[in-house]
Order: sequence, then C-alpha cells, then structure tokens
Amino acid sequence: MNNVNKTLYIPLYGKAYVSKRNIILKDKWAEEIWEQESFELKGKSKSKWLAYYMAMRSAIYDEWVAQEIKKNPGAVVLHIGCGMDSRVERVNVKEIKWYDIDFPEVIEERKKYYKESEVYHMVSADMRTGEWKKRIEGNQAAIIIMEGVSMYFKPEELRALLQDISGHFRSVHLLMDCYTERAAKASKYKNPINDVGVTLVYGYDAPQELAEQTGLVFEKEYDMTPQNYIDELQGMEKTIFQKLFAGKIAKAMYRMYEFATR
Repeated sequence: MNNVNKTLYIPLYGKAYVSKRNIILKDKWAEEIWEQESFELKGKSKSKWLAYYMAMRSAIYDEWVAQEIKKNPGAVVLHIGCGMDSRVERVNVKEIKWYDIDFPEVIEERKKYYKESEVYHMVSADMRTGEWKKRIEGNQAAIIIMEGVSMYFKPEELRALLQDISGHFRSVHLLMDCYTERAAKASKYKNPINDVGVTLVYGYDAPQELAEQTGLVFEKEYDMTPQNYIDELQGMEKTIFQKLFAGKIAKAMYRMYEFATR
C-alpha cells in the first residue's frame, strides 16, 4: 500500500483500542482485524487520545447514517474511503444497498475479512476519476459517508467529486469531516499521519462556499467530541481529554459538515 492507504491503520487501531476497553464504540471486527494485521504504528498514531478521538468520530458517523437510513429507507449508502471499517456491520442494515469504496489495494485487503452479498458490495475505485459512476446506478437517493478522506483530496479534486456526486444521484445526504486550513498547514510538521509517511493534506474552512461550488447545500456542523462520549472516559483521562482535545481546541483543527442536494 502507498502511504495514504496506510493511514487506514490509524483509525483501525483506535477503534480496536476503545472496543477492547468497552467504551465509546463496540467494534469486534476492528479488534480481530487489528490482531491479525499486526501493522506497526509508532509515535502519536498509537496515542490513546487519538484513539478516543477516532472512535468518537466513527460513533457520530454510525448514528448519522442509521438516522438517514430510517428517513430514506430506499436510498443507497456509499462509504467513500472505507478502509477496513466495519460500519456496515455495526449499523447492521440487511436490506439497503451499501457500497464500500476504496483503492484497489485496500479493497483487496478488505476482502480477506468481509464478504459481499446481494446488497453489500466492495468497489475498487479511485474517486478522483468518474469511473465509479459506471459501477453504481444513478438517479436514486444516496447517503454518502466521507470519513477521514477529504484531507487527501486536492481542492479541485474534492470539488469535482462533490459535483459528480450531486449530479449523479437524484438526491444526496453527505457527511464529511475536514481539517481546517490551519490544521492542514500544521500537518506538514505535526500530525499522527506523519508516522506513516504522509505530510501533504488539505483543509476547508468555508462549507457554504464549498456547497455553492458543487451543487450542494450546507446543512449543519456536528460536534466531533460530544459530551456523552467524553463522559465514558474516567478520572484524569476525562479531564485531560476535555481540556486538550475537545471543544474549541478540536474545532480549531477539525470540523464535520453535513451537505445535501438542493
């Protein structure tokens, strides 16, 4: 795998870590895959604080997509940049069509652990091209998950992808987390992804502008460190996380935006 693809092991480790502690997110698949993969992480990428952050982020996505499926039971789900994530199992949806999408080498690895079905599909695709549109039927409602991937798209690539998404489907609900521009600049020197060789990322501070450029509507922003998940931490860990990794500090570096079609 290239260095960007190797970043998938950071959230995988985080989810396995919290799952074993039985807090924030229960993910037996992450536990099993992490144990078998035995990928060597180092430095900040194995920080327990990052693990808590990654798990909270994933839990928010789980809640959001489950709610969207209830509101749009006939929609398809696209998880762009799925890595080794088990959301399709955690959300436990058996009848809706679900597409987990990533680079071919990631999907090849993923197929060691997950099985396709009539409604669940793994798609090998570079989302920077429009090739994926030949694989997934348009003119239908779509629920789009972009967790931990926007920062690896150049601004023009992200705009093109969002334009493709809004134009291909009849209606779209999309949730995407982003670095701020400040965080993207700092990431060249100080970011856990540096530990797997990634230094160039991109940030976005203006969701309204991004929406207007891509045929979408900016719906709302989500808190990435909700109090109910912070409350699952104990003692000094809770205090330290709340002071150093939550609230305004987190918001200055990382944002989560929901978009929809007009």
